[in-house]
Amino acid sequence: MDAATILKTKFGYTHFRHGQKIVIDKLLAGENVLALMPTGGGKSLCYQIPALLFSGLTLVISPLISLMKDQVDALNENAIPATFINSSLTYTEINQRLEMAGRGEVKLLYLSPERLEMAAFMAALNQLQIDLVAIDEAHCISQWGHDFRPSYLQVTARLQELRTKPVLVALTATATERVATDIRQRLGIAAANEVKTGFARDNLALQVVKGQDRDQYMLDYLKLNAHESGIIYASTRKEVERLTSLFQQHDLSVTLYHAGLAEAVRRQNQEDFLYDRKLVMVATNAFGMGIDKSNVRFVIHAQAPGSLEAYYQEAGRAGRDGLPSEAILLYRPSDVQLQRFFIERSDMAEAPRQQEYLKLQALMQYANTQGCLQQAILQYFGETAEPCGRCGNCLDQREATDITVTAQKVLSCVYRMHENFGKTLVTQVLTGANNQRVRELNFTKLSTYGLLKGQTQKAVGELIDFLTAEGYLQATGGQYPTLTVTTSGAAVLRGKQQVLRKTAVAMQALQPEDEALFEQLRQLRSQLAQAQQVPPFVIFSDRTLHDMCTRLPQNTSEFLTVKGVGEHKASQYGAAFLKLLADTGEQHGV
Repeated sequence: MDAATILKTKFGYTHFRHGQKIVIDKLLAGENVLALMPTGGGKSLCYQIPALLFSGLTLVISPLISLMKDQVDALNENAIPATFINSSLTYTEINQRLEMAGRGEVKLLYLSPERLEMAAFMAALNQLQIDLVAIDEAHCISQWGHDFRPSYLQVTARLQELRTKPVLVALTATATERVATDIRQRLGIAAANEVKTGFARDNLALQVVKGQDRDQYMLDYLKLNAHESGIIYASTRKEVERLTSLFQQHDLSVTLYHAGLAEAVRRQNQEDFLYDRKLVMVATNAFGMGIDKSNVRFVIHAQAPGSLEAYYQEAGRAGRDGLPSEAILLYRPSDVQLQRFFIERSDMAEAPRQQEYLKLQALMQYANTQGCLQQAILQYFGETAEPCGRCGNCLDQREATDITVTAQKVLSCVYRMHENFGKTLVTQVLTGANNQRVRELNFTKLSTYGLLKGQTQKAVGELIDFLTAEGYLQATGGQYPTLTVTTSGAAVLRGKQQVLRKTAVAMQALQPEDEALFEQLRQLRSQLAQAQQVPPFVIFSDRTLHDMCTRLPQNTSEFLTVKGVGEHKASQYGAAFLKLLADTGEQHGV
């Protein structure tokens, strides 16, 4: 049996996605690989298929218990023997699973990185024939990654102790060039074996919303998309609880997740979300890494996170099934102050701390650009791309206002302050503030002092953010960045270039699902999932249900042509779905 046959018979797909076959071929040839693929890009198949072709065991290093369970459930539903070992099991259960692995009864064994730090467990692993090790969420291994975890640092040393010297594959959806290089160096992966498919998500519509009542925006959005599943992120536990209470008061189907909840409560809330008993999860960033729920249609950030890596990782949890989905950032400058507070109170060393400030600046520029949002993110990750044509900025039909004269006032002020100060002081000078620092520096005597006296400091600060995002100003430095005028800004000052700016954007609904057949298929899926005690998306993804609606298969052979239907699932669920499709066809005279 070869990789293509397994892809079709086990997973129900006829073609590999971009990059998958390259990774698989390298692993089967015994080469270590770093796979950089966007969320929903099919990273799991890159090691699951080789696991079935190698004679021995595949270890999967995974950071979260919930991720392990979801992956194992999905594999078992495809008749692929897999299990996990983590802190939720007893000593006896752990030994039983190790014995199963020793007898060759499982092909994939999921572990946390902390498990490898146990000497007795490592001794037990060394009794097994381990051919492949997959390190999921590999950005956690880099000190420059947005979710660095010290326990991952020990992974390399522990894996070197394995007598079978297995092949390694590291996988992540978000890694800058610096992070990718760090991962490769730590794991001994050749530069030629970095497989990067690009971070673009063709089905994900990005949007930034500013200057609107956030609570009302989210309430309107959730009511407009009342039948869709989504995640709303907030930066603090207090805000998560406040938003959850607000939404519940309006009878919306929501639950919550943060690290301060009891473990049993977190587990129950997560299951309610995964099983579609609650459609919306309100959470801190403690939720979501590795969550395989494929039918998340939207991710809303009620508060800005600390970096573009974190944002894109979290936003990417929408639309894993490839269907059109949205990622919306509700941005306001006070979010940035909260993230600065988090950085300032952290115990990280000075170099990483300064790096975090730079990441925060990049996020601010993303939030304030009027260019293509997808393009801005890809440029941050070192890629070049054309405008995506689907983000909020690309689809923006509003007329732009000429603000060249106002921009010249700001740029001139920065220049006359000798480009030695940051946004706060420039804002104070432009709005005519009369505080002690402004007086001490004699800025009240500048010709630009008070030029924007009729505007609030908040409005002028947002204007400076916009000019920075559009490349007329540059913010340099870490904790206290200073503003300098760029070449484009100088052209504006000389009257050689115009500056245009648009006003606040209006909300639009997701594409509403009004297909009666799709709803019937979704209800059947829920019933089957409840009987199997697995999340509905483990039975079939929304994309598979949509394909059923399009193809309307009438027999098992036709059912097997539906995307995501493999032989095992066809034999297990085909009869029920085919009966529903046949009954619906008769009702409509088909």
